[in-house]
Amino acid sequence: MNEISPVKPDIAPGRLGESDLARNFDDLHPPLEKHEALVEADRCYFCYDAPCMEACPTSIDVPLFIRQIQANNPTGAAKTILSANILGGMCARVCPTETLCEEACVREAAEGKPVKIGMLQRYATDHLIGGGRHPFTRAAETGRRIAVVGAGPASLSCAHRLAMHGHSVTIFESRPKPGGLNEYGIAAYKATRNFAQAEVDFILSIGGITIETGKALGRDLHLDQLRQEFDAVFLGLGLAGVNALGAEGEGESGSHDAVAWIADLRQTTELGSLPVGRRVVVIGGGMTAVDAAVQAKALGAEEVTLAYRRGRDAMNASRYEQDLAQTRGVTIRCHLQPKRLIAHAGHIAAIEFERTRMEGDRLVATGESVVIEADQVFKAIGQSFAPDGVSAEAARLDLERGRIKVDAARRTSMAGVWAGGDCISEGDDLTVIAVEDGKIAAEDIHRELTSRMAEIATLGAGQWPQAASAFVPGAL
Repeated sequence: MNEISPVKPDIAPGRLGESDLARNFDDLHPPLEKHEALVEADRCYFCYDAPCMEACPTSIDVPLFIRQIQANNPTGAAKTILSANILGGMCARVCPTETLCEEACVREAAEGKPVKIGMLQRYATDHLIGGGRHPFTRAAETGRRIAVVGAGPASLSCAHRLAMHGHSVTIFESRPKPGGLNEYGIAAYKATRNFAQAEVDFILSIGGITIETGKALGRDLHLDQLRQEFDAVFLGLGLAGVNALGAEGEGESGSHDAVAWIADLRQTTELGSLPVGRRVVVIGGGMTAVDAAVQAKALGAEEVTLAYRRGRDAMNASRYEQDLAQTRGVTIRCHLQPKRLIAHAGHIAAIEFERTRMEGDRLVATGESVVIEADQVFKAIGQSFAPDGVSAEAARLDLERGRIKVDAARRTSMAGVWAGGDCISEGDDLTVIAVEDGKIAAEDIHRELTSRMAEIATLGAGQWPQAASAFVPGAL
């Protein structure tokens, strides 16, 4: 094993000047100009039963919106996109299109160069959102009230669809700002110029949606209370728990949760004030690991290593994201399992890894150790659902694989409660899937409320008081 010198950790702010930071955190993909969008749209074959549409979790009619761009109608294209995915602007920026719609594109199969669907989607949605007009009209007020817990993508999608149907929605969010993952959890260079909040403002402009921040389930709110006060409840709680490494010394100073660090970075107004180590190691193989590694390098870290316990093909981060990390100066090292965080004077100095290999489908340790020096270590090995807020109702709210169990309509085991996004057992930790969860739940809530209102309307006058009392908040 290598000997580690007991030197003072080199962690400091201001490693780069303002111009370098501005360049490093500028838009990952500059938006298409009009001419570029028209040329790219002309590459689409407008396939019948288009595989790109089948690959989209929200079923956006991709050939239609691209044809609308080709016809110089970006507003119409945006309406097509947003009718299926109200967060289409953010999804155009953060969706792994290279493994979804663009991977399914017939030009990818034929030429290895798919139509730039994500960039075209951004071109259209930016055009409409930038114009300041909401494309949809809210239905007449129904008098029904729905509580939505959490203000992330699933919740915003659910709230918007319910508001369109004329229901009144109150969103309760524990953090100071709405947006969830879009505001706090993705790399700053993927959503520049405060786009996450601009998109929230756009969604709220439909009307009928109120957001109350600083309200946490289990602390300020309780599920039974919400069920009594509202006609339905939607839970979009996300994943608040962070998986532990299980390695010796992970509690030492200099060891950080990558998710929390990214959130701090996203809320920092002056990037130069954020300290970063000269030598940084990120442990993990997903999108969060890549985002942390790339941003540490962008802040001025000299050496950034992303260490993953399996091979490149097993990484959750797409090949595109892996290549992005490497082109930004990140070293990816695979088949390294963290064993011990080595500290001097209470601060991280290095990490000892054990090499691994695959024996069939099984990951095994080889017994060989590798030591990588580090001033900072970021853990990005996945998040977990923290059931604290629903623990009092746990006996009536079924969990599955550590998350909330739902059916195809996103109904939970508790009457009148729906859920979606990362907190459900089927969650896939992607913004676009969370949006679809919220949309599915909203439509089912609307059907349920409409059905109950229709029952009341068809009853005789003599039965009205009794029937009306059966349809009160919490009665579902």
